Amino acid sequence: MAPVPSFPIKVGHIDDVQELRKSKPATIPERFVRDMAERPKLAATLSSSPSDIPIVDLSKLMKRDKDEQKSEIMQLKTACEEWGFFQVVNHGIDLNVLESIEKVAKDFFMLPLEEKQKYPMAPGTVQGYGQAFVFSENQKLDWCNMFALGVEPPFIRNPKLWPSKPDDFRDTLEIYSREVRKLCKNLLKYIAASLGLKGDVFEEMFGVAVQAVRMNYYPPCPRPDLVLGLSPHSDGSALTVLQQGKDSSVGLQILKDNKWVSVQPIPNALVINIGDTIEVLTNGKYKSVEHRAVTHKEKDRLSIVTFYAPSYEVELGPIPELVDEKNPCRYRRYNHGEYSKHYVTNKLQGKKTLDFAKMESKTCA
Repeated sequence: MAPVPSFPIKVGHIDDVQELRKSKPATIPERFVRDMAERPKLAATLSSSPSDIPIVDLSKLMKRDKDEQKSEIMQLKTACEEWGFFQVVNHGIDLNVLESIEKVAKDFFMLPLEEKQKYPMAPGTVQGYGQAFVFSENQKLDWCNMFALGVEPPFIRNPKLWPSKPDDFRDTLEIYSREVRKLCKNLLKYIAASLGLKGDVFEEMFGVAVQAVRMNYYPPCPRPDLVLGLSPHSDGSALTVLQQGKDSSVGLQILKDNKWVSVQPIPNALVINIGDTIEVLTNGKYKSVEHRAVTHKEKDRLSIVTFYAPSYEVELGPIPELVDEKNPCRYRRYNHGEYSKHYVTNKLQGKKTLDFAKMESKTCA
């Protein structure tokens, strides 16, 4: 989690959507109602079947059979080049760990409002309970409650925001985050191989990787055609790992060929996004994917998202091996901490935050 902004931010009153849901309002508060151009056209949205979405089997990537491994690396390469995301199966994380984190996340969101408000997300920050990326009093709000925490390295943690209820929240999150960290390191090793790079290139470059988790709860909404659960954006991370709650409504949508495609989750799989950082490092060969969340009239949705990114001290830019005459330099070198600060102090707006890294000159410094 990046440093907080130095300027004062006035966001006005922000309704808690779970409390709104309880009161069953006849109309949606104006701050949640999107302008016509932003409203989700739910009937027109393409609904994918699980077989349409790239699937990567981690167990095949880790096999000693070189032919099988090579075939799966090509599947990973296609997923990263053409989609910017994929679902990973046989990922090695015990199902009990997935079930435990889902349970404590749901239990936290079901606590009384006054208990959750003991861990407030201050305006302009991205840790705590509330709504992130809100910077003005007239900004449209997402139909979502969030709870976000910095996890690794320890200095990014804010201990005051780690809840005492549910009782097993802290231990469960520690175990889960440790397992997801292993998964990210493994995936980055094979992503490097798919680019023809040495397997440890990202781990060496990242230093002590930054890891944060955000839990999202989307209550049912009486007018899902008027609101968004989460505004369209790409992630500033290197990789993002998304766990979708069992029996949740289908809410994740990705922008594919200028159309919003709903992602049908595969049971026990995890969804992986390529983030802006990998787009920069690969000089645009692998692109971060713009995505959003929509709501459902009758069903709620829970998601648990882990962001995995380089150390704030690291200087980043396109990897030299991926720059040549046919692929001139698209991004400048920059400090990752500065980019992280830029990302979290701007509202979610498609891939606009990546403009920070783009360059006019085609020569990498």
